[in-house]
Amino acid sequence: MNPAASAPRRARVRAPELIGKGGWLNTGDTSYTLADLRGRIVILDFWTFCCINCLHVLDELRELEEKHRDTVVIIGVHSPKFVHEAEHQAVVDAVERYEVHHPVLDDPELATWKQYAVRAWPTLVVIDPEGYIVAQHAGEGHAHAIARLVEELEAEHAAKGTLRRGDGPYVAPAPVATDLRFPGKALVLPSGNVLVSDSTRHQLVELAADGESVVRRIGNGERGFGPDAFSEPQGLALLPDGRVVVADTVNHALRVFDPATGAVETVAGTGRQWWQGSPTAGPAREVDLSSPWDVAWWRGRVWIAMAGVHQLWTWDPETDTVAVAAGTTNEGLVDGPAAEAWFAQPSGLAAAGDRLWIADSETSALRWVEPVAGEPDGYAIRTAVGSGLFDFGHRDGAADQALLQHPLGVTVLPDGSVAVCDTYNHALRRYDPATGEVSTLATDLREPSDAVLVGEDILVVESARHRLTRLRLPEEAVRVESVAHRTQRAATEVAPGTLRLDVVFRAPTGQKLDDRYGPSTRLQVSSTPPELLAEGAGQGTDLFRDLVLAEGVGEGVLHVSAMAASCDDDPENEYPACHMHQQDWGVPIRVADGGAVRLPLVLAGLDD
Repeated sequence: MNPAASAPRRARVRAPELIGKGGWLNTGDTSYTLADLRGRIVILDFWTFCCINCLHVLDELRELEEKHRDTVVIIGVHSPKFVHEAEHQAVVDAVERYEVHHPVLDDPELATWKQYAVRAWPTLVVIDPEGYIVAQHAGEGHAHAIARLVEELEAEHAAKGTLRRGDGPYVAPAPVATDLRFPGKALVLPSGNVLVSDSTRHQLVELAADGESVVRRIGNGERGFGPDAFSEPQGLALLPDGRVVVADTVNHALRVFDPATGAVETVAGTGRQWWQGSPTAGPAREVDLSSPWDVAWWRGRVWIAMAGVHQLWTWDPETDTVAVAAGTTNEGLVDGPAAEAWFAQPSGLAAAGDRLWIADSETSALRWVEPVAGEPDGYAIRTAVGSGLFDFGHRDGAADQALLQHPLGVTVLPDGSVAVCDTYNHALRRYDPATGEVSTLATDLREPSDAVLVGEDILVVESARHRLTRLRLPEEAVRVESVAHRTQRAATEVAPGTLRLDVVFRAPTGQKLDDRYGPSTRLQVSSTPPELLAEGAGQGTDLFRDLVLAEGVGEGVLHVSAMAASCDDDPENEYPACHMHQQDWGVPIRVADGGAVRLPLVLAGLDD
C-alpha cells in the first residue's frame, strides 16, 4: 500500500460506542449514544486540555461548527495525559476556559480512545449519518478537508434520505459571575497596581494593590483582534518605557498596552498561525506567530514562549523585528545549543541576571537559557528539573530526581531561587540553584499559573479559583508525600528487529500532493532513549520507513513528526490553494516476541 495515495476510498467500518466514566458535559445532564445521533454527521475530537495542538484544533473547528450546526455534531472526547486531567472538575473547568461549545464526553480511563485505536492528541474521526467511520485525521490543519467531506456527506445522505437536520444536543452551561474568569498571568505595574490577563473573558484587568479591587478593564470582553479586543491573552511583561507587552495567545500576536493612555496596539504577528515553511524572522508585523504564551524582557529584547511551535522567539523593539531564538519545533526535552534544543510548550518565563528561566509545561520541566561566553548572540539551554514528555509527579529533593506536573509559571525570588507554579499539582514549588534542591512552598492552590512578588508576599494566580491569592513566603518547606506518574497510555508491543513505520496520508478530495517545488512530505523520527533505534532515526521525505530496533533495549518512545502539503488539483489554476497537514506522535513501545511488525500512524484518511 502507498501510504500517501490520494484516491478517495470509503471503508465501511462501524463506529464503536462512546464510553466515558466521567459522563457528558454541555448536554444538560443528558447522556448520548451513537444511535441517538443517527442521521447526523458526527465529528469526534479526541483532545486533552494540556495540549496546545488540541487548543488549535478547537479554534479551527469553530467556523465549521457554526456553518453546519444543523447537520454536524462535534463531540469532544476528553482523553487525559496527566493525572490532573483525569479529574472531572478539571475537565469541567477546561470546557468553560476554552469556550468549548459542543458536547464533551469525559473519558478518564481512555476507554473510547482505545476503542478507536487513537495514538495522538489531537485526533479527529468523522462518522457518517449511518454510523460508519469515513475519515480519521491526526494533528492540525485538517479543517478544510473535513469541511469538504461534510459537504459531500450532506449531499450524499440527503439524496439517500438518511440525513436528519435540526438542533444539536449542545446545552450551554449557566454563566457564573466573578471578577476574574480563569486568569492567566499577572504583573505589578509601576503604580503598585496589579495587571492580570483575564484570559477566558478576553480582557486585561487592572486591580488595586490589594490584588482584589477592580480598577478598570481593558478590552471589550469579546474575542477579537481590534484595538479594543483580545483573544485569550496570557503573558505580560513590563517594557523599560512603562508600557506592557501582552502575549495575545489565540490571536497569535504581541500587543502593547499603555497604562497611561489605555491604548492598545499590535507590535508583532499577523493574526494568523505560523506553519512549517513560514518565515522565522523579519519585520515584526509581517511574520506569523503561534500561540505566544508568555513574555519577558531580557538582554534588551522581549523573549517569547512560543508554545504553539515549541520554541523561544524574540521581538526587538529597536529594529521592530522578530526571530527564532531557540528550538527546532520538535517536541521534547533536548538541551545544548539554542538552535538544536527541543522544548514542549514553553509556557512561563522569568528573567534574572544571566538566566532566563522557563516553565516547559509538557515535559513537566524547569529549564533555563544562558548566554555562551565569547559568542555575542550565542545561547545554550539547560534543564534543572524534568526528564521528558511522559514522566511527572510531585517529588521533592535533589533536582535530578524531583518531579513536577505541567508547570505554567516561574518567578525569581529575592534569594535567587525560583518559585514554580506547579499547575497540575496545585502547588507552589521552589528550586534552589545553590543547593540543587526542590521543595514545596504551598499546596491547596487550584491550577496556579503565575505568581508575582509584592513586598514580602507572593501573589499567586489561582486560575481555576478565578482569583489572586496572597501568601507569605514560608521559611520552611511543606512536607508532601512523593508521587511519581507515567502517562496512562498503554505501550504498543512490537516485534524485535525491523519495524515498518507507515504514516498514512490521503489528500482531501479535489487536492493532490504538490511536488512542483520539491517533495511535499517530510518525516522525522527519533527515540527516547536514543539507543532504542539502531537504524532509521533522522529526517527524510517519504512517509514510510523501516526502523531497526536495537538488541537489548526493551522499551522506549518513538518520536515521529510528519508533514504533508496538499494543493487544489486544478491544472487551470495558476495559484492553487494549498494546505499544510502536520502532527507529532510520541508512541510508547515495548519489544516483545509476537509483537507488531508494522506501526501505522494516520495523518489523514483511513488505514485500510
